[in-house]
Amino acid sequence: MRLGDICDIHSGYTARSRLEPTATGGVPVIQLRDIDGHGEISEAGLKRHDLNGLADRYLVRGGEVVFKSRGEPNTAMVIGTDMQEPAAVILPLVIMRPDRERVVPAYLAWAINQPDAQRRLAAEAQGTNMRMIPKPVLERLEIALPDLATQRRIVAVEVLVRQERDLLHDLADRRHRLHELILSECAQRASQEGQPQ
Repeated sequence: MRLGDICDIHSGYTARSRLEPTATGGVPVIQLRDIDGHGEISEAGLKRHDLNGLADRYLVRGGEVVFKSRGEPNTAMVIGTDMQEPAAVILPLVIMRPDRERVVPAYLAWAINQPDAQRRLAAEAQGTNMRMIPKPVLERLEIALPDLATQRRIVAVEVLVRQERDLLHDLADRRHRLHELILSECAQRASQEGQPQ
């Protein structure tokens, strides 16, 4: 199924000048730099900006999917439904509003991030220094669309896989530190035992 047939896709807000944070008022803003290495957005870390008269189409309230249209990788992430207030999305981020009767937002993000979809996007990317995925390319991207129950099961398994990966990474890191500590203590003991009395 083509993305353009199952969700509304449009560009984030184009800032005409450099965005300056405001101490009071304004709206939280999601920029490219607010997306961490795991493709997640921390609402608490968003800076507020005074964007008077901002059209509603640039705001996300939770359940939308945000896509990185420039740079690498061109991944998608779902906006959590636990947002405290609407946030503005800034270009080069693209907003996707999925048809919730046909596609689960987290499944949509997962499907876009799969290696096959990423290869197809890369094949149609434009630019040499800064890779860009145009909106029509995104709209034409085909993804598998099982029933909603299957989509939810896939998302649930993906969450478990991600948790397992994080736990294994943490375990490997702790094991490495333990080995370093043991080897360091062995070296110190051997050094003390080898010293003349």
